Amino acid sequence: MLAAAFVALAALLPVSPAAGAATRDGARTGAATGGIAWAPCEEEPSAECGRLTVPIDWSKPDGPAIDLAIARRKATDPAARVGSLVINPGGPGGSGVEAVYGATWFTDELQKRFDIVGFDPRGVGRSHPVICSASVYNQMPPMVMSSQADFEAWDSFTKKLHKDCRERTGPLYDHVDSRNVARDMDALRAALGEEKLTYYGISYGTLMGQMYAEMFPNRVRALALDSNMDHSLGVAGFLSTEAIAVQDAFDEFVGWCEADESCVLHGRDVRQMWKGLLAKARRGELYYPTAPGKPMTELQVVYNAALGTEGPDWRTLSEVINWLSGGPEPSWVPPLPGRGPVEGDVAELPTRILCQDFNLRVRNYAEYAAYMKVSNHLAPDVRYHPYPTDDLPICLNSTPTNPPHALRYTGDAPILLGNSLHDPATPYMWSANVARQLGPKATLLTYEGWGHRIYGKDECSTVPIDNFLISLTVPPKGFTCPVGGKAEITAKRQPGLWPTDRLSWGGSPLTPSFRTGR
Repeated sequence: MLAAAFVALAALLPVSPAAGAATRDGARTGAATGGIAWAPCEEEPSAECGRLTVPIDWSKPDGPAIDLAIARRKATDPAARVGSLVINPGGPGGSGVEAVYGATWFTDELQKRFDIVGFDPRGVGRSHPVICSASVYNQMPPMVMSSQADFEAWDSFTKKLHKDCRERTGPLYDHVDSRNVARDMDALRAALGEEKLTYYGISYGTLMGQMYAEMFPNRVRALALDSNMDHSLGVAGFLSTEAIAVQDAFDEFVGWCEADESCVLHGRDVRQMWKGLLAKARRGELYYPTAPGKPMTELQVVYNAALGTEGPDWRTLSEVINWLSGGPEPSWVPPLPGRGPVEGDVAELPTRILCQDFNLRVRNYAEYAAYMKVSNHLAPDVRYHPYPTDDLPICLNSTPTNPPHALRYTGDAPILLGNSLHDPATPYMWSANVARQLGPKATLLTYEGWGHRIYGKDECSTVPIDNFLISLTVPPKGFTCPVGGKAEITAKRQPGLWPTDRLSWGGSPLTPSFRTGR
């Protein structure tokens, strides 16, 4: 029922410097058109690191350039090696280098068959990050606006912020969208010696894969896109579908608490407790026990609903709600979520990437308030999705260089999409809509469970992705995985591959699924 409703709604949505220089990872740079000089990574010697030089502006290939940070783990069985598998963990702002450091969580069979290669996209991490002066960044107004005066404060602040960040970052500030990243990926493919690209991307990493398919349709070997962004959405569609998804995920959490006696809130009115916390935060009377100096905002409370259902990590979410309501300290204490002041001289701003890929601008407070009213209606408990609500104000006065549009794929290679039915971050309807846009070459793998990312959740949602990447075997159209479902195994299962909670791409693969903003 929910899947059908999501698909129906989706159909209605609008649619060179320093070449050869030493690096912090202990490798040396290579040219975009040549090989990569590999050396053991300083931070993770079991992996290899290198650099790839690419132009800042791909329309000026001989102009100023930057170095991209690359990491790989070589195939564990060279005789069975298929090639290089490029991966990206999303974000925007996620580090592909660090994803490779933790890439041992892929199945044994996938690790045998591929060199697993990750990169920090331009503007991220070790690849010339987008930076701003902390003194300017820390002047950021409250993220949720409640008046025209708030809007005008944000309008003034973002003009100041973008000017400062552009000066600190340099010309790259205007060239970090996902089309530029797709060109970087093609340069990486060539530098790896691959005729065609094999790629696994999750979340925002799917947008990079979508752009690659659109721009380089004849250079695709296999794209597995897990938990998809929908680049056809305008601001109204973006905010409303995210609100639906986070409310659905919260409903699933409440249902678990009502049914499972191990939930610390079992037998209590979870929705009423939650609404009480939101009201207390709006009055400025709620404090995070580990950060008692400043009241929590409503947005910081709402963040817990999204972060606690991403894994999902329902147990921790229930303990946090209980804790904020006066109960005992959780078994694991998540950091205070949301944006906050940064220390030091520099603040990184990966949200700039989102602002160049999506149009999240609003004209005035009245328009903003109308969108928030719709979100409040669609998400009566959670009220709105914290991620786009946190990002939207920063994108004021920022014009997308990769404007939202429906995808157009003209290649012959199949593309595999995957999504869980109850994903709070990238709604199931987004993947359904992307599959519709990509056309008959796209197959959507539906996992009937919970959380963000399906690879590693269950055997049924993992093995088909392995089979596709290794042997180009595509699941049947309409393939659906029940929770705990089995699969036809042509790739060996790794013992302990599918933990039940706290598996996250936010750094180490076993770090808790709570995070502190994008």
